[in-house]
Amino acid sequence: AAADQLRAAKRFYECFETPVELDLKRKKQLNMHKPPVYDRSALALSEADKDRLRNERSGHWRFLLNQTRINWTDGILGDLSIDAASLSDPVLIRGDGQVLYTLASVVDDVEMGVTHVVRGSDHVTNTATQIQIIEALGGALPSFAHHSLLTGPQGEALSKRLGTLALRDLRAAGIEPMALLSLLARLGSSDPVDLRSSLSELIEGFDLAHFGATPTKFDVEDLKPLTAKYVSGLSAEDMAGAMAQAGVPNEVAPAFWAAVHENVAIRSDVAVWWVLCRDGAEPLIAAEDAGFIAEAMALLPTGALGETAWADWTSAVKAATGRKGKTLFMPLRKALTGMEHGPDMGRLLPLLRAIRARQ
Repeated sequence: AAADQLRAAKRFYECFETPVELDLKRKKQLNMHKPPVYDRSALALSEADKDRLRNERSGHWRFLLNQTRINWTDGILGDLSIDAASLSDPVLIRGDGQVLYTLASVVDDVEMGVTHVVRGSDHVTNTATQIQIIEALGGALPSFAHHSLLTGPQGEALSKRLGTLALRDLRAAGIEPMALLSLLARLGSSDPVDLRSSLSELIEGFDLAHFGATPTKFDVEDLKPLTAKYVSGLSAEDMAGAMAQAGVPNEVAPAFWAAVHENVAIRSDVAVWWVLCRDGAEPLIAAEDAGFIAEAMALLPTGALGETAWADWTSAVKAATGRKGKTLFMPLRKALTGMEHGPDMGRLLPLLRAIRARQ
């Protein structure tokens, strides 16, 4: 219907040049120091010429641009003006009948009542063309905004060939959707990148006028702290699926999550901490601490380890050995977890099944 409407308005015309012929025309124009703009020679074809050519090859259809200046106020770049005389009449339907994006997207936008179109600054000339197509179809012009292009951390161009920034790759790496949205919604703007917990919160304060035209660096590493912050703020109910997948029993899941949530960077990290709780770890015991650890383990309370077990135990060890502060707590942590850092030991100790099994 859109194609018929453009034909009726004398804004759509059939062309028959082959890719080779078009390439020769472009080269000739460039050799003459002229811009490689389509010369509209198809407009001079008679009906007899067209009938003859249709028997030889399939025709493609171009949109006839009005060769005037196309002006609009861009939501990011400000007032823009493109001389349509410097543009080739765009091909909208190929010889095989395929409708190209330039026309298909305009028809979709008009029919769906799209009010805002936001895309990369490399599409500015496409926008100029589409403005004339929308007007020719009698559609309402949306507001256009063209954001800066993203580059890699070192300023290199991003490429689909890198194969590391697809959504499936980010998902496999544990990146949370809200972390990605929080970064992209502010990247390239004058606003700080802060984690948002919902789309409604993300919308608050979003303003295209805050974005600039300078190329913006995108580093996937920036998604990791945002993801860690998001995951650590989830509830035990939110993490039920991940904990069940890791084998955490339902009855200890709330206490387990309360213990480890600040030390989980991605959801699958719960499996690492549950293995520690279930199976224990290879103790890290310095030679000078061997006697201290043996004495401390002898003082570990028997039976069920409650919420005060760590405080009660370390108090008893302190009284018996005279150790305090880091010299007291660090050797115990390393002996129990095999690490120098991790969850709060007061919450973790009651969950260490391997410790209770050795009692």
